[in-house]
Amino acid sequence: MASRIGVYPGTFDPITKGHIDIISRATRVVDHLVVGVAVNAGKGPLFSLEERVDMVQAEIDQLTTGDGTKIEVRPFDSLLMHFAQSCGAGLIVRGLRAVSDFEYEFQMTGMNAHLDPTVETVFLMASEKHQFISSRLVKEIHSLGGDIKPFVSPRVVERMAEKLAGKPAAE
Repeated sequence: MASRIGVYPGTFDPITKGHIDIISRATRVVDHLVVGVAVNAGKGPLFSLEERVDMVQAEIDQLTTGDGTKIEVRPFDSLLMHFAQSCGAGLIVRGLRAVSDFEYEFQMTGMNAHLDPTVETVFLMASEKHQFISSRLVKEIHSLGGDIKPFVSPRVVERMAEKLAGKPAAE
């Protein structure tokens, strides 16, 4: 039986508990999950691509899938479909938090299907306790002195504090 390879793309600036929830649930439908960290300079990321890849990898290292699903982290700076093809993926995993996410994702899925009809998109609804979490809101709350501990791991809290203080991130 051929291995089912999926791609979960995002900017992950920073990675949140909502992202981790989608990653862990996506491992139930694929044998190999590639978490694609997008350059996405248009979003004006707080963290560099390398920092985001490192943060995602640190979070993935803490996950246990229990069923042998392989998870890897790769940066990418191309069309999502080109990235998926380069990974040998037949599936793109997307998380949905609210109806507002659906409209954008619906358009992207249609365009991606036009670019490569052999790659399917699967939507996973955010868990109830994570539906309101977004990287943008985490950054805003943190920049205004709010507590982000309920939304991100202790490792990400530390990286955010270092970034706000202007210190280089710990290795």
